[in-house]
Amino acid sequence: MVMDLDKLNEYFLVAQEKIVFFLPKIILAGLIFWIGFKVVKKLVSWIGVVLEKAGFSATLRPFLSSTVSVLLKGAVLFTIASVIGADLTGLVAILAAAGFAVGMALQGSLGNFASGILILTLKPYKIGDWIQLDDKFGRVEEIGIFSTDVLTPGNKILIIPNSKVTDNVVTNYSEKGMIRLEVTVTMPYAESFPKVQNIIESALLTVPKVLKEPKPEIGISNFDSHNIELLVRPYVVPDDYWEVTFNTNKAIKKAFSAHGINVAYSEGIEIGAIGE
Repeated sequence: MVMDLDKLNEYFLVAQEKIVFFLPKIILAGLIFWIGFKVVKKLVSWIGVVLEKAGFSATLRPFLSSTVSVLLKGAVLFTIASVIGADLTGLVAILAAAGFAVGMALQGSLGNFASGILILTLKPYKIGDWIQLDDKFGRVEEIGIFSTDVLTPGNKILIIPNSKVTDNVVTNYSEKGMIRLEVTVTMPYAESFPKVQNIIESALLTVPKVLKEPKPEIGISNFDSHNIELLVRPYVVPDDYWEVTFNTNKAIKKAFSAHGINVAYSEGIEIGAIGE
């Protein structure tokens, strides 16, 4: 019984020493946690305001704020672990190895991520702009961290990885507020080009939404075996691209029919009339 009391007394003294040793650290760690997270919240809120005033996009601001929040909270937790006396060497090594493995596995995604940051920061285009990347043409619907969504005139959504954008030439048709159409028209060799040019110019005046300035361009682009190929280039607002394209073709066809302009059909060189 005496032995049991001695052991209990020994355990009590050890526990008392531990409490005396760790209690101040635990209290300090709790204060650091409480104060640190409040400071982080204030800093993140302030950073969000600064980013908004600096002109960062609404897509990029939440991401940057969240990233800063995670980093600052991680720093607070590391400080708490250090105050308590935890050995951080092994944890840091594990995190470094895990970060390297994840980085290798997500190499392509990280490239898209970095490109997304560049796009959202430099703003080569914005939501609503009409752009062309390689042979892909459409209106920007959403700019994300990893990809850009583009709505084509055929009402299809193209999800383009952001690394493709930064690695290629992007044509922004909305930057100047207008876009130039290119409509190909043919005329027979025997026909007068000035006459056909005047007919096309008059036809364009009947097409709604064709801009008066800059003036449409009409010229000879090529001489093939059956026809002379003309390029008709009116200017329009980007959102009217396809509507004006269809109406331009319709108006030119009607004008050619009204003025008796002949064309060569693909099955031979015989000249035939064009219907309305």
